[in-house]
Amino acid sequence: MSHTAHIPSHRKPRRSASKLAVRAGVAGGVLSTLAMAGTASASPSAEPVAETTLEMPVLNLDLGADVSSAVTVAAENTRLAAVEGELTAQEESARTGAAAEAKQAKEEAQKKADAEKAEKTAKEEAVRKAEAERSSRSSGSERTTLKSTAAPQGTGTVSAPASGSAAAIVNFARAQVGKAYVMGGTGPSSFDCSGLVQAAYRQAGISLPRMSQAQSSAGTSVSLSALEPGDILYWGSKGSAYHVAIYVGGGKFVGAQNPSTGIVERNLSYDKPTGAVRVL
Repeated sequence: MSHTAHIPSHRKPRRSASKLAVRAGVAGGVLSTLAMAGTASASPSAEPVAETTLEMPVLNLDLGADVSSAVTVAAENTRLAAVEGELTAQEESARTGAAAEAKQAKEEAQKKADAEKAEKTAKEEAVRKAEAERSSRSSGSERTTLKSTAAPQGTGTVSAPASGSAAAIVNFARAQVGKAYVMGGTGPSSFDCSGLVQAAYRQAGISLPRMSQAQSSAGTSVSLSALEPGDILYWGSKGSAYHVAIYVGGGKFVGAQNPSTGIVERNLSYDKPTGAVRVL
């Protein structure tokens, strides 16, 4: 081996100066801190660290009064709402009741009107039916006989004896022969059956009811075999007659028969009446 060959050293390598300085500084700082701590703990005259306390602002509120007032207001609002709801319910109930009563009244009025209309129609139909039956009876030789024996129409004369009030009634009735029949007519150009009888009796100063039903109940009942001029003849039941006429004597009557014949003078056999009443 050469004498100049490198032989590794067994000594520890040297630490650099900078590293040693850093370590020394760290150690010194630690020792200084420990010393200060020991001094502080050993000194009895050390002053305690002052503590800082934050004070909250004081609110000057009367919470009890505010809560009581709020409760009172809420209770009053609740009461007012209940009252308003009750009034609304009562108004709605009143409107509903009024509407129901109005509807019921309207229905009752309509029923009454319908009933009156039906009754009037039935009466008119009964009159038309009776007049048609009377017209159908005059046929063949009977019609010829009636034409030959009928008194001249429109002359205003009386073939049977009559005097006083009876004469006034008969003369007026016969003077209307040939005029038109109109339902509800009371003269002077047209009549219905009861309108003619009422107008004739007015000539004698006697006031009669307007309708045939009431006229058939006026005065006293008389037999058809004992008739006198001026007696009222009726067809149907007494008190509910559907047709009336005036007996003019000689077995004849004058009456407003129907729209097709008008006011005519006929024999009793043409259409025999149900009964008669005497007012004079």
